[in-house]
Amino acid sequence: MTRTVDGAAPAGEVHAVAQGGPDPAGEIRVDEVVDATTVALAGGDPARWPDKLPVRDRIAVLVDPGSFVEDGLLATAARDGALPADGVITGVGRVEGRPVAVIAHDFTVKAGSWGELTCEKQIRILERADRDLLPVVYLVDSAGGRLTDQMGFFPGRRGASAIFQLQVKLSGRVPQLCCLHGPSAAGGAYMPAFCDWVGMVEGNASMYLASPRVAEKVTGERTTLEEMGGAMMHAEVSGCGDEVFDEDWQAVAAARLLLSYLPDDFRSAPARAESRGPERDDWDGLVPVDPNTAYDVRDVVDRLVDAGTFFEIKARWAQEMVTGLARLDGRVVGIVANQPMVRSGAIFVDSADKAARFMSLCDAFNMPLVFLQDVPGFMVGVEVERAGIIRHGAKMITAMASAEVPKYSVVLRKAYAAGFYAMCAPGFEPRATLALPTATIGPMGAQASVNAVYANKIAAIGDEDERAAFVTARTAEQQADINLLRMASELVVDAVVEPARLRAELVARMVDADRWTRSTGRRHHPISPV
Repeated sequence: MTRTVDGAAPAGEVHAVAQGGPDPAGEIRVDEVVDATTVALAGGDPARWPDKLPVRDRIAVLVDPGSFVEDGLLATAARDGALPADGVITGVGRVEGRPVAVIAHDFTVKAGSWGELTCEKQIRILERADRDLLPVVYLVDSAGGRLTDQMGFFPGRRGASAIFQLQVKLSGRVPQLCCLHGPSAAGGAYMPAFCDWVGMVEGNASMYLASPRVAEKVTGERTTLEEMGGAMMHAEVSGCGDEVFDEDWQAVAAARLLLSYLPDDFRSAPARAESRGPERDDWDGLVPVDPNTAYDVRDVVDRLVDAGTFFEIKARWAQEMVTGLARLDGRVVGIVANQPMVRSGAIFVDSADKAARFMSLCDAFNMPLVFLQDVPGFMVGVEVERAGIIRHGAKMITAMASAEVPKYSVVLRKAYAAGFYAMCAPGFEPRATLALPTATIGPMGAQASVNAVYANKIAAIGDEDERAAFVTARTAEQQADINLLRMASELVVDAVVEPARLRAELVARMVDADRWTRSTGRRHHPISPV
């Protein structure tokens, strides 16, 4: 049954006799439908959860007023023990005029758990999103599968597995955003995992494959829900969460804002907006000449992108890498930047995964990539090698190299070793490699190079002054070899740009790429959870 957000049934949809009249076999009474509709719209009693926004209020924050059209409101209404809407609200609404499919779990109805018709409703709206290429927003608050209805949700062709199959099918074709307001338990934890962005509400949201009680039975370890699957843990440690919010409405509002950066589907580009100047334009001393002096790369971003438009992705996780969407002269771009303030900006296992996933998102939805390089390389040592730094670095380089969107590389200061490669070196076909006057590009820093090449010679020099003079001379030779002028002379960099001119330089080059299209025959690709 289709119903508008105000609960009024479309004319002619309900075949029923007049209230108080005869009730022929096979027909239903209007008052029965009205009563069932009232019950379904009311849902359960949210008073038990005063810190949670009722599910229909969440939808109202997300969509334009009066635009939501609901399907399946009367699911289970004629069954014994009817559950209002069977615990999930599905339909299509509009966000800034754009149609968006919505799945919203009702935590007041059996804790939002999934039964047969809960799955069927979610499958149907995802099938519509697949057919009509609609972005999907998931408002998740579910205890997982309804164990009293195992045959309904678990093993069959129209059970939970079909939901995940459709999510994977939609990946990279349409944006999928998740606001996690409560639990997402057991197999249901994969619903947010297959989404492009997950905003979690602190204190209420959780993701876990097994509860602390089950984990203790299986492994013997004792833990808490927050420690094992809470919002901060997933945002800071596991990387499964993108951002943490204090209130339900804030997470939904963020998802609504993020949609404004994303296209409707993989065939189109994000909408242009009116250009704004940068938040700041004072560059003096911002990027230190000393490669060992820390600074916040977000300060560079603030001076490049349109004021107030930087939407950071996974800001709390793997903080040595900064990723996010922004507007540059009104165009949506993806920013991938090393963060010298954290671990000197070196690339670790998690930061490689973070960058790979973000680049995959940008490539899927036609958003140019801007790389801001200040990288000493990939981290080295026993711990990271055992964690698979080579494998994870290969994932990052594969995502960067296979991205067809226009790419622009800016060397802010140091660009050393394979970190230079992973951040889109010239061999990976960026539209341009630009460098600030503070830039240095090489296999490693000059002094480290001297120590590596001449280690035995240096050790053999007994006189301290002679040894120091030797190191100084060899360091000067190495610095001359990786001198920025030489890099420009040999066409390693396309232009050396003063910081105050960098924004204008990038804008001009992006204008030249406005007619970019994908290679013939290239299809969409999914956004790998990595």
